Amino acid sequence: MSNLKVAIQKSGRLSEDSLRLFKECGIKFNNGAKKLKAQSSNFPIEFLFLRDDDIPGYVEDGIADIGIVGQNVHEEYQKQIEVVKHLGFSKCRLSLAVPREEKYSDISFFEGKNIATSYPNILKKFLDTKGITAEIHQISGSVEIAPGIGLAEGICDIVSSGSTLLSNGLKEVETVMKSEAVMVADSKLSDEKRVLLNQLIFRINSVLEGKNNKYVLLNAPNASLDRIISLLPGMRSPTVLPLAQEGWSSIHSVINEDDFWENIEKLREAGAEGILVVPIEKMIK
Repeated sequence: MSNLKVAIQKSGRLSEDSLRLFKECGIKFNNGAKKLKAQSSNFPIEFLFLRDDDIPGYVEDGIADIGIVGQNVHEEYQKQIEVVKHLGFSKCRLSLAVPREEKYSDISFFEGKNIATSYPNILKKFLDTKGITAEIHQISGSVEIAPGIGLAEGICDIVSSGSTLLSNGLKEVETVMKSEAVMVADSKLSDEKRVLLNQLIFRINSVLEGKNNKYVLLNAPNASLDRIISLLPGMRSPTVLPLAQEGWSSIHSVINEDDFWENIEKLREAGAEGILVVPIEKMIK
């Protein structure tokens, strides 16, 4: 069986998050320092470590079968590839920013202005939808310096925490798009490699479902079981086991973490005691 070739950013947070995901999927490999390729020892997959900007083109050309990139990179380069999975990590946003001392009211500020960015296609599309005409200057790297050297009145760049903008005397004023890591694939994958891709996505889904859910155990008086069960639907329905103490039961269930925190007070009010919340490594539906 031929290997599924996956292109991953060679360094940075997206690279670290991507490699962690594969390891959580039980895929073993050695990615020593400065290695450009790595072969898994227990799954037919080969890793290619590339610049993030190059990944969409390598996938389109069939050099790599799949790749992991930010949505922003996928949309900017507009290659003929398909998004096969949203991965939910490496979240950020592409935003417009201006010098902190500028008085900004709305998007009309940018009419007739100069904007520096590494994402000219996304920015132009955004400005067109807002009816704004601006001069877009495409630069790569150190976009934040553009206002300070007189190149532009504003910038459009990736923002995570916003600390980089602040340290360069800028403030975020508009969100152009929200981004996260996505898995992209060559639309011309062979049937054999499509099978491998489906197997990989099955593993990824199991890991991501586990991260988004928690295993909950609690004790409750039998008189409150119906109420508590209604708050803990589980994958199909909760498991209810009798305790040694008469009139009490132990309830085991799976619940989305966000739903759990919304319902915790209701569970306690219904009589739940000894509530334990346990991480789930993998979850297969």
